[in-house]
Amino acid sequence: MALYSEKVMDHFRNPRNAGVIEDADGVGEVGNPVCGDIMKIYLKIKDNRIEDVKFETFGCGSAIASSSMATELIKGKTIDEVMEVTNKAVVEALDGLPAHKLHCSVLAEEAIRAALKDYFDKNGIPYDPEEFREHDAEEDVPPEVLEAAEAEKAAAAASCGTKFK
Repeated sequence: MALYSEKVMDHFRNPRNAGVIEDADGVGEVGNPVCGDIMKIYLKIKDNRIEDVKFETFGCGSAIASSSMATELIKGKTIDEVMEVTNKAVVEALDGLPAHKLHCSVLAEEAIRAALKDYFDKNGIPYDPEEFREHDAEEDVPPEVLEAAEAEKAAAAASCGTKFK
């Protein structure tokens, strides 16, 4: 079984919506200090709908694929529909990610939310702050998936002599 799905590899090799929107209505930038991944999402919004979306990502293949897929999931959607997009939806749309790469999908969700929050703030649109709270990348991951990720790390460490935290 391959570590990455065909969709992950496709979105990594051929990312959709990569780039910058110079006059973006909302911009969200998030990062993971542990792995070093950084994602920036740019939104162009017209009539309460995502008219255009672009991303810049500094990170691994899973981070690039998650960013690319996330932009595909929200393009053309209403703001309310975009607010419903979760990291789980990104993972499902990619046909899965390895357990130790699930944090990439969390970053994609957080970057979208950060861009929407920026849009709301710039336009004086009220919102529930709880909708935009930051959360731990492992918070929404089932315990059995976290255990599998730890097992993957241990196996990788054993095979190459590297110690992971």
